[in-house]
Amino acid sequence: MGRGRAKAKQTKVARELKYHAPETDLERLARELHGEVVSDGEIGDEDDPYAEGNWRPRA
Repeated sequence: MGRGRAKAKQTKVARELKYHAPETDLERLARELHGEVVSDGEIGDEDDPYAEGNWRPRA
């Protein structure tokens, strides 16, 4: 009992993801996969504190 709402919400979310997927920037994905340089306007590893080389232990 009580699972009806949860299952209905999961079904709704799954349908939304399946049929209304967000737009994917395929050109940016291709550049990233080929290892091309990221432009200034795009997010790079230097913005990610957990990227390799950016991690610093707490003081």
